Amino acid sequence: GLMTTVQVFVAVAAVLAGQVMPRMMGGVGGKLRPGMESWWVSLLPPAWFAGLDDALAGSRAPGSWVLAAWGLAATTVVLWLAFGKLAGDYGSGLQTLGEARNPRPRQRARRLWLAAAVASPPLRWWLRDSVSRASFLLTAAYLLRDRDVKLRVYPSMASMLIMPIIILVQEQARVNAAGGFGVSFAGTFLGIIPLMGLTLVQYSQQWQAADLFRAAPIAGPAPLCHGARRAILCLLTFPVLLVLGLVIWFMRGQVSNLALLLPGIIVLPVYALLPNLGGKAVPLSVPTEEAKSSSRGLTMVGVMIVSGILSGIAAWAWSSGWFGWLLVFEIVVTSALYISLRALVSASRWPPAE
Repeated sequence: GLMTTVQVFVAVAAVLAGQVMPRMMGGVGGKLRPGMESWWVSLLPPAWFAGLDDALAGSRAPGSWVLAAWGLAATTVVLWLAFGKLAGDYGSGLQTLGEARNPRPRQRARRLWLAAAVASPPLRWWLRDSVSRASFLLTAAYLLRDRDVKLRVYPSMASMLIMPIIILVQEQARVNAAGGFGVSFAGTFLGIIPLMGLTLVQYSQQWQAADLFRAAPIAGPAPLCHGARRAILCLLTFPVLLVLGLVIWFMRGQVSNLALLLPGIIVLPVYALLPNLGGKAVPLSVPTEEAKSSSRGLTMVGVMIVSGILSGIAAWAWSSGWFGWLLVFEIVVTSALYISLRALVSASRWPPAE
């Protein structure tokens, strides 16, 4: 519900702040320098408590007393929310735990909205198979409503996707930021989203219910994998692509730079198929105890290396005037790889039950 959404936003914001702010505090091209004379310092909680220390045991300047007052007021509000509001909600939740309740109108409306979107073009054309459509709806429902899945997927993705933003910020700080490596790297790094999303969404506390997949009249896990992959692409990859596009446009001010995202977008379908090779990454089919996997980390490292190489080639082709030929070559190679990998996934069968 609402508390889960707040937890997700807090976790993502903590990751972003912990990774971006230390690099910005050092100065982006000398433009950002922390100091008590800067107005934005008063918005940071550490400054409030530093002001409290200075007001009580330091210079006792008027500005320190103002910062101390902000710190005390913020602490009071947080304690009131924690022990007043959240404690009351927790108590009412314990009272209603185990009681059968009808779904709330918002939940019913969300399900109706999702089903209507799947039944309408273009998703209806993309999800012609009934099993893939059901897998799409199942994965989307868990991504939007399940607390365990949301707290596992979104913060983990934020910790990885902060890298292209850091490269863009660092590149923008340099005098010559028109090389294009940062933008092309942001595009190629999009492949991390379906790769990590599909890998993480296969873990669930209700993994035993996945035995129903084997009882269904399907030859293998391919239709389930196809639906989950498309849900990840629609609900996670596409929104992040839009956000990256807006960030790049805001930082560079030229729409033409968005073309450097194309090499990453073209190779994205191949990246999305990698977790499903061998019929793996079936949604919600693996217990959460197995979430830590060395093979997953090895795949991530491989994707990062390939992304870096492709980004460098794209930046060189952009500056040398060969960018159009690079796109043509990449489309041909990616199409051949996609057809081969798609055939391997479709031919996969259920492994023997243990």
